[in-house]
Amino acid sequence: MVMEKFRNRKEAGYLLGKALEKYKSENPIVLAIPRGGVETGYYVASHLNGELSVIIARKLGYPEQPEAAFGAVAEDGSLYLNPWIKRRLSKEDIISVRDREASVVERRVHLYRKGKPLPSLKNRTVILVDDGIATGATLLACIETCRKLQPSKIVVAVPVGGKNVKERLMTRVDDVVILSTPENFYAVSQAYEHFESVSDEEAIRLLNMRKSMNDFKEQLSLII
Repeated sequence: MVMEKFRNRKEAGYLLGKALEKYKSENPIVLAIPRGGVETGYYVASHLNGELSVIIARKLGYPEQPEAAFGAVAEDGSLYLNPWIKRRLSKEDIISVRDREASVVERRVHLYRKGKPLPSLKNRTVILVDDGIATGATLLACIETCRKLQPSKIVVAVPVGGKNVKERLMTRVDDVVILSTPENFYAVSQAYEHFESVSDEEAIRLLNMRKSMNDFKEQLSLII
């Protein structure tokens, strides 16, 4: 069977937004994971008429194979580690990788939010969005960050992910929406016809566009 693919992140984000319509009345905040997640999240937030911001995390890769993740660190220091990793890496190796990636996280917080903290999440519906889930490590670290900020609800929403990832996530959040769970899933890119890299500049442009729309909506409500 040939896997049906999304044309691009725009289509995936639009379809994801439709699948999340039940949350539209809750004035959700969409927290996207840069960079590809920002493009997807932009269309989700636009469809839900919600706020869009970013949450920053970095996967922790093996010293000899950086692309393979053994965990992730989020912007507040929240850490997710695969349960068995301490049998494969020393504490010193883990700390070294964590510290290196945490410095990247800090730079990205300054780049994307000018060093400002996350928007208030208390008693809000938070929708965590990425363009897909591979290992799920970065999302798991982001979930821990969000939980500390006392939202009323956390929803994870992605266009594509592995078949087993939903069960893992459902033990930590209120809802998980995954549009496609293909067989033999090994990379997010396989679910897209076009999967070009998203630059920091493009991601920031989308964030600013959504902020302008929210500011306009707020000003209009004051006039009316």
